[in-house]
Amino acid sequence: MRIFKRLVSAALVIAAALSLSGCHGSRGLKAFEIPEEFDESREYEITFWAKNDTNVVQAEIYRQAVADFEELYPNIKVNLRPYTDYSRIYNDVITNISTNTTPNVCIAYPDHIATYITGTNVVVPLDGLFDDEKYGLGGSELKYDSPTKDEMIPQFLEECSLGGVHYAIPYMRSTEACYVNKTMVEALGYTLPEDMITWDFIWEVSEAAMKKDSDGNFAVNGQKVLIPFIYKSTDNMMIQMLRQLGAGYSDDSGNILIFNDSTESILKTVAEHAATGAFSTFQISSYPGNFLNAGQCIFAVDSTAGVTWMGSDAPLSDIHENAVVDFETAVLPVPQFDPDNPKMISQGPSVCIFNKDDPQEVLASWLFAQYLLTNDVQIAYSKTEGYVPVTSKAQDSAEYRDYISRIGEDNDEHYEIKIKAVEILMDNVGETFVTPVFNGSASLRSAAGQMIENVAKSVRRHETVDEAYYEKLYGDITSLYRLDSLGGSVGGKAELGELPTTAKILIASLCTAWVLIVLCFTAERIKKRPKRK
Repeated sequence: MRIFKRLVSAALVIAAALSLSGCHGSRGLKAFEIPEEFDESREYEITFWAKNDTNVVQAEIYRQAVADFEELYPNIKVNLRPYTDYSRIYNDVITNISTNTTPNVCIAYPDHIATYITGTNVVVPLDGLFDDEKYGLGGSELKYDSPTKDEMIPQFLEECSLGGVHYAIPYMRSTEACYVNKTMVEALGYTLPEDMITWDFIWEVSEAAMKKDSDGNFAVNGQKVLIPFIYKSTDNMMIQMLRQLGAGYSDDSGNILIFNDSTESILKTVAEHAATGAFSTFQISSYPGNFLNAGQCIFAVDSTAGVTWMGSDAPLSDIHENAVVDFETAVLPVPQFDPDNPKMISQGPSVCIFNKDDPQEVLASWLFAQYLLTNDVQIAYSKTEGYVPVTSKAQDSAEYRDYISRIGEDNDEHYEIKIKAVEILMDNVGETFVTPVFNGSASLRSAAGQMIENVAKSVRRHETVDEAYYEKLYGDITSLYRLDSLGGSVGGKAELGELPTTAKILIASLCTAWVLIVLCFTAERIKKRPKRK
């Protein structure tokens, strides 16, 4: 009996300890309350996790922003930690939430923030800070010229709202574009549309380009290598095609709607053109810009945030200059099913603020995060790639208008294709969209692209792709990305996702304790039962 009692006591001790640690292993934080005044008599040290695409100019802009901010607020030291991958930031934040060592300010996507906020008071809601008279957007006590709330592009600001609460501010915005070797299109006897390009046009031209000469070279480029159509982000490809068709993906409640007839139709089209070699993806063949610049690709779809790698005159390129082929580059919105009703994704980094025990430290973090919205930072960063400033204050400024007007003046800051990519987003803000955000929406996004990747790989391996294949594919994707834990692949509400490990251990410990209590009680009853004579 002593063993039973010791086991019960141990289980209860474990359960009690875990209950104190909380769901994410954190001790929990009080909800942030805005201080009446920022205490400038104190010293603050905050961390900023940023992301740049291995672009030294972008990295320097971050460093300059930190230096300029620290000159305005010498009592706030900002430690900059640059990343080159959003997923690494996400994984590191998740790890640090469990130990209450999150950064103060962090570049993030709404899908990521949706997971962060499942912890209690982990991310600071910003609506109160937006409207604060002293330190809010355009606040009276700020030491820099911040945009007012009315000067934020409303569509971009709305993208940072989760469940009606703003947990981030937009930092930069981009979309996807179709970069086209116009010279090769015309050599095939086609005329490239000026404004919008359709999926049917791309598929037709891509298949026409597959003809070879008697030496086994592709007739249109005279080379042994040609992949007419390469898509960088297949998750965006699937998501945009579904939105253009008015088909299901997910809804605001987190119901998973992606397994539908339109999805299968898209996958069948992918299979058809991947089988001929007319279509491929970044994961299968590598970066589309490299093929485009070498004259080995006609249509390359990639983010406008990477436009300086695209085109024979691109200021940045990953291939040797001797491999670059001279051609006329056109930049158009992503392919559409209905050019009169275009739909294109809006994407780009936002900035969130993590809660701390000290409200003054949080306010210092907000002051820095808001500084990233000033014209100096917005305009400088937007010039590095096909990014669009997130404020009308920056977009309407004389400096930015001058930058746009000097299109094609050089192949660096005013690179023609880069500014055209910017204009695509600025001219089509009303046609952009974002996917519903919930805890687990990042997994659904990955699942969308993985289906295209799997189908393309399967046909290249000469596997049978039929109805049975698609049924198995849906099951495999559901299992791989645990979509059933989000509410089911055929439509159920996504709740808070999988329980944290500590919560699982807590439940298991409590169950063990109750089992041992019952066993102990039963043993005591048996022991006290009168013996039969």
